[in-house]
Amino acid sequence: MQWGDEGKGRVVDSLAGEYDIVARFGGGDNAGHTLVVGDRKLALRIVPSGVLQPRTELFIGGGTVVSLEGVVAEFDKLAEIGVDLSRIRISDRAHVVLPFHPALDRANEAERGARALGTTGRGIGPAYTDKTVRSGITFGDLLRGAYEERLRARMRGLAGEGMPDLDAVLASIAHYLPRIAGHIVDGVGYIHGALENGRRVLIEGAQGTLLDVGYGTYPFVTSSHTIAGGACIGLGIGPTAIGAVVGVAKAYCTRVGAGPFPSELEDATGVRLRARGAEFGTVTGRPRRCGWFDAVAARYASRLNGLTSAVVTKLDVLSGFERLAIVTGYRVDGASVGFESAADPRLELELEWFEGWPDDLTGCRRIAGLPAPAARYVTALEASLGVPVQSVSVGPERSALATR
Repeated sequence: MQWGDEGKGRVVDSLAGEYDIVARFGGGDNAGHTLVVGDRKLALRIVPSGVLQPRTELFIGGGTVVSLEGVVAEFDKLAEIGVDLSRIRISDRAHVVLPFHPALDRANEAERGARALGTTGRGIGPAYTDKTVRSGITFGDLLRGAYEERLRARMRGLAGEGMPDLDAVLASIAHYLPRIAGHIVDGVGYIHGALENGRRVLIEGAQGTLLDVGYGTYPFVTSSHTIAGGACIGLGIGPTAIGAVVGVAKAYCTRVGAGPFPSELEDATGVRLRARGAEFGTVTGRPRRCGWFDAVAARYASRLNGLTSAVVTKLDVLSGFERLAIVTGYRVDGASVGFESAADPRLELELEWFEGWPDDLTGCRRIAGLPAPAARYVTALEASLGVPVQSVSVGPERSALATR
């Protein structure tokens, strides 16, 4: 519901035991979804976050872009901890992140200079660009062997530091394809077959609403549609198939990389939030920018996604703060404005202050059992989102959830 890093992976993990399939609908291995179950901590980049639920199938949908090297490396990591890789399927419609895409990504960022977007440099944007201009290669193309001529045309003229040549790219495909060929399926047939047989599907997004390529803080956005509607496009299903939409919002806000961030705290409080929440990127290791919860952005995100409920994460991080603020309004030249003005340099914020709490929340398992100031804060977040908060995370471990 924000700029990513809200804790979607741990929420998906906690829900996945009730579902037959967990399906990723967009993004690539620029995601960093962290799961903590007991003493095991696992960071995932492309495989859906249901891996630690032993019976759940895992589907990488057609709206994703997938690095051959990256997915094989993740498969190897999962095999080492005993995950049954036969549960993982990749849609034939998913596009391949090829070895020259990261080099293009880095070159594009260098060319932007001071206006760099802060991408992960993993080639996600260039892969989506190739998809849009119809020069991309899908996993189905790899299986059919229908890619060398298109690849040759695409790479003609590509040169520069770190840029592989055609032979190196062909060798990479030949090396990695045998490892994943058996996982590639007719993605549309797979997901519709599951739905028609009454199987329950949990659809997992990546990044965050405010990074959506169409509705985020453009141009400081990711390269795909991250909002709930993108799930239909990314899996090839109609909107009537969606039964519920759960939004995940952190109890404060963070952002990685450049772009508008109205509630950012560039002071000791922001530093304290970063330290308390261990706010460093899972993929890049970069420190995240930190700020108060933004109710204006939350209302905007809630509208875009058509939420039916929400989960609030990292409430425990706020324990020990003497007081907390929520951004309740934006103003420009004295007039009330909406999230569309987030980048306006004249923007002024309206804040509502709340009493903090000293209590350790990690043992709470019911929202009703939270300390009174924490419960009032959650109620305010719920009002901002406009839907019931079904649970609140009070620690990183799977079981550290306070529910209704």
